[in-house]
Amino acid sequence: MNDDAAAPTSRALADLLAVLDLEEVGRADINVTASIGEDGASGAAAAPMTFAEEMTLFRGQSQKMPHGRVFGGQVLAQGVVACGRTIQPGDDGTPRPIHSLHAYFMRPGDDTQPITFAVERMRDGRSFSTRRAHAIQNGKPILSMSCSFQEPAGGLDHQDEMPDVPGPEGLQSLSDVFGGIDHPGAKHVADRAIEQRHVEGQLFLAPGEERVAQQGVWTRAVGRLPDDPLLHSAVLAYASDYALLEPVLRRHGRQWVGGGLNVASLDHAMWFHRPARADDWLLYAQQSPSAQGGRGLGIGRMFTADGTLVASVAQEGMLRVTDDRPRD
Repeated sequence: MNDDAAAPTSRALADLLAVLDLEEVGRADINVTASIGEDGASGAAAAPMTFAEEMTLFRGQSQKMPHGRVFGGQVLAQGVVACGRTIQPGDDGTPRPIHSLHAYFMRPGDDTQPITFAVERMRDGRSFSTRRAHAIQNGKPILSMSCSFQEPAGGLDHQDEMPDVPGPEGLQSLSDVFGGIDHPGAKHVADRAIEQRHVEGQLFLAPGEERVAQQGVWTRAVGRLPDDPLLHSAVLAYASDYALLEPVLRRHGRQWVGGGLNVASLDHAMWFHRPARADDWLLYAQQSPSAQGGRGLGIGRMFTADGTLVASVAQEGMLRVTDDRPRD
């Protein structure tokens, strides 16, 4: 990674940069043979067809979490780095930037074990490059994702307006709320690599004052990051997994601690519209259009402080009720 910027001042941020600095450990050839007839039917009488793919393998470590499970945003960010490392530089000497990712969380990850990322080069076209990656622990995938990268281009240009909300100055950060609490969970939240300031107040200890399905969160890395566009995209993906299901909790009068819910991310999609630095303030405007069937959908948009829309995010999560309070 590029070391143009000053070293991070936060231990948590240094730890994040370390887990994102993946090690390339080799290549693997994957051969798939299928028997397919002229009419599309399979079977012993059909002609065999063989597909061969070369996978590039990377290995990364994990941040330690209070519950021992890998943070989903970490695996997303590592997947972005792994896929991006396989994109060759263009005529200007820089690789194509990422423009979208689509991922499924399949199994909980163990934060004591390394994660292997197997990246498949799906296609390199004139304008777009597509990659598929699997994050693997103990021989089983914990996440599967696809990423697409695009050569910079001009064209039609418009964007949504940024919501009119107070700026980050004067808002409480999570480190302000939890910094003085002598509890492992509180210390972990206070010492994250990503600073968060909730416009409507945090939902860790108590429900929000209003039962609405939207909120705003100002977010940024807690220190200066190297001047590496791929790294900034990865850290944005990392940060995008924080708080995106909170509009569901806010709408139903729930909170994280003692909220009577079992919550887990199911899938995650992200579109990168315009370049941005993950160490500058970004407004993460979030809403939930629906919750039902033990699942809730979160939609987010990331704006720079001057109102530029830089990314859109969608995530569905499992939200199973574990208590007997009213389900409104």
